[in-house]
Amino acid sequence: MTEPTTHPAILTIAGSDSSGGAGIQADLKTFAAHGCYGTSAITALTAQNTTGVQDVLPSPPEFLQKQVTSVLSDINIKAIKTGMLFDGNNVRAAISALKSHYSNSSDVAGNIPPLVCDPVCVSTSGHTLLDPSAIDVIIEELFPLTVLVTPNKAEAELILSRRQSSAATSRSIESLEDMLFAAEDLLCLASKAVLLKGGHLTVSAEDVSRVASSYPNLEIVRDGIIPNGENMEILKVNSSLAGAQLVVDVLHEILANGQKKTTILCRPRIESTNTHGTGCTLSAAIAAELALGSTLTNAVRRAVQYTYRGIATANSAIGHGHGPLNHFHSMREIVVPKITPTNPYPLTTLLIRRSARVWKAYVEHEFVKLLGKGTLPQKNFIHFIKQDYLYLKYYGRAYARVISYFLLLAAKSNSFPAIDSATQIVLNVLREVNTHETFCASFGITKDELARTPESPATAAYGGYLIDVALRGDATLLLMALLACLLGYGEVGLWLEKNAKPGNGGWVILQGNPYLRWIEDYAGENYQRAVALGLETIEARATMDPPSLSRFAEWYAVWERCTELEKGFWDMAMNLS
Repeated sequence: MTEPTTHPAILTIAGSDSSGGAGIQADLKTFAAHGCYGTSAITALTAQNTTGVQDVLPSPPEFLQKQVTSVLSDINIKAIKTGMLFDGNNVRAAISALKSHYSNSSDVAGNIPPLVCDPVCVSTSGHTLLDPSAIDVIIEELFPLTVLVTPNKAEAELILSRRQSSAATSRSIESLEDMLFAAEDLLCLASKAVLLKGGHLTVSAEDVSRVASSYPNLEIVRDGIIPNGENMEILKVNSSLAGAQLVVDVLHEILANGQKKTTILCRPRIESTNTHGTGCTLSAAIAAELALGSTLTNAVRRAVQYTYRGIATANSAIGHGHGPLNHFHSMREIVVPKITPTNPYPLTTLLIRRSARVWKAYVEHEFVKLLGKGTLPQKNFIHFIKQDYLYLKYYGRAYARVISYFLLLAAKSNSFPAIDSATQIVLNVLREVNTHETFCASFGITKDELARTPESPATAAYGGYLIDVALRGDATLLLMALLACLLGYGEVGLWLEKNAKPGNGGWVILQGNPYLRWIEDYAGENYQRAVALGLETIEARATMDPPSLSRFAEWYAVWERCTELEKGFWDMAMNLS
């Protein structure tokens, strides 16, 4: 990894897009968004908009060479990317300028700054942008100078078909396995690495799991997908992403030690028409990251995320066809990402991920595991259920303030859904109290016995903290405190239910389990409806009143503290002394 450089200069050698969404226009915006200085050498002018390319006027090869030479002779370029090169003559002109400038070394390729080649052949709208005769020139003369080549499915098929021993043989990429084989074959043509983009291929989570099990040395990177083991079952159940189609890219590279490494980068597919200039943006972002000092693997990962979010946050009102990405989404500080189809619960996801250690210790506590196996000593459970009932008194008092807020919302609202939402929150709290009273009775615990039960230090500490937060007069802050309990118990219920299935180990025993009803209650429909409402409520609050960095820090501090107190509650139940 090289030392980070402040505002490094980058050269893009590509075509001009008059509509501003692709080509050098997309490149220069991407460079600027990454804090880099962009320079350009134009290979061709295009008359195009979001609906298609109407005409192309190439730059004379001699003039293209002069552009490249002019930039390199004056500005210290830290990375280079190539896009649309138009024809063989322009490819050779660009290569000639690069070799001429960096010829003071016997190893020209090693002396050139990191060069990313996006072998642009066809536009998003289907217009041919590269003369067929140029493909061989790019493969034989440009690829060896690169650190990375970034073809999409169609470009990879075209390149590999040109290199087949028989001209009549064509290469087809139709599966994730095909992508792996194609990336390996492409690496034989490139110097160091290939990123095979899979945006035009349909892939499922099952496909990724199948390939991962068949090729254990693969590294799988999931962005926007909730992986197993993160204790986010509540988000999976309430998200529409279950079974969603994925976009998968394959990075195949040769490491410094000569070994090969393959990384699969996957994320949920976004149904969007704002894909004009996606390939240009991605390759430009990779070049920017390399200029800033990132390793190739990290540069690709960050560039993929940047491009993905550019699609997710794009303005669909621009143009009547395939609109451009939002290249400047990263320049505005957004603490909590916006809700998107692929990320319906950004705030909750952020809270859980940041508190992953204590959240996991809470959800997967030894108390919970013994309860799931049915081997938890009854005296421990009875102690817990008594203290839990006493805690609910604090919980109810705290929720009373939230209830008053939501009743006020209901009174002010003129829409039935809003009124229903506020009413359901009140009913859920009452249902929870009644459930606990009934559950205590089923274990022979009378109301009189409950009334005479002294509070444990854990109960007093947790309850006191809830009341303290409630007295601050901040409804959102109080919701943070209460949701650690609501969401946590919902997660515990689903985690136990999941692990009762044979395919997940089946260590949870339901049949004959004395605590079956407890498990069923928290994994059940009624409680999970309350969880869903809680998720919608807190996400809506974050959307209506986006937090500043300091405000989010307050939210997170309360969430984390209550998660710790929840874990402390399980600790208390296990240590009767």
